[in-house]
Amino acid sequence: IMYFIIAIVNTLLSFKTKARNRKIREKEDKEKVIAFYNTILDSLSHELRTPIATILGAVDAMNEKNVQLSAVHKQELFKEVGTAALRLNQQVENLLGISRLESGMVKLHLDWTDINELIHRILENHIQIQPAQKIQFLPGDNLPLFKLDAILIEQVLLNLLQNAILYTPVGTEIKIATNFIKGNCQIRVKDNGPGFTESTIKSVFDKFYRIGDPNSKGTGLGLSIVKGFIAAHNGEVRLTNNKTGGACFIIEIPAESSFVQNFTYE
Repeated sequence: IMYFIIAIVNTLLSFKTKARNRKIREKEDKEKVIAFYNTILDSLSHELRTPIATILGAVDAMNEKNVQLSAVHKQELFKEVGTAALRLNQQVENLLGISRLESGMVKLHLDWTDINELIHRILENHIQIQPAQKIQFLPGDNLPLFKLDAILIEQVLLNLLQNAILYTPVGTEIKIATNFIKGNCQIRVKDNGPGFTESTIKSVFDKFYRIGDPNSKGTGLGLSIVKGFIAAHNGEVRLTNNKTGGACFIIEIPAESSFVQNFTYE
């Protein structure tokens, strides 16, 4: 009887302990979620201020009745609005992306994708992000079609380009190259900027990590989204410094491929 009573008491104590630990974990998880989204809001509020101010300033200038704007000036204002709108859109996409990653709701919509055509489209639509940078595309020859989620890969490449633009001097050469190596789709984004320190390379894909002054540039979400979206494809992204100077992001995705169609780019 004594052993039976002890067993019941142990069971009750174990049940109460597990219930208490579960409540503690739930409380800690809620606090982490709140802290995470507070950090996102703080980052976005800082990052969105500049493009919003640009758009408002340009609209005010164009609506000013007492000021006659030349055609060139109007074109410059429209260009500023377009660039600011692209920047806003990029931040919204990053917010949606990190939310999907945190919630575990990243579901791939795989379809046959011409990776060279995808990059050409990105450069045509978003090259005005920073005309002071020199972006060159080196498409691989006779690449197959890859089964990828083109929307996620586009977001990955935009974030890598934006990162290169933010952290390299004006006039830096940014090169994008594609290849088909050992059955993998490979994409390289390299530049001839200052490169990264060893400590930065280890931390650069962490959420909210910023290079240098944490209040200076970006939200610190772009590269963590790159890593998450590539991982969703069972791929890998790594960062190295070029021997001749600058940085190189290397993406390798073990995607299904097909040589049914081949495209030639000039």
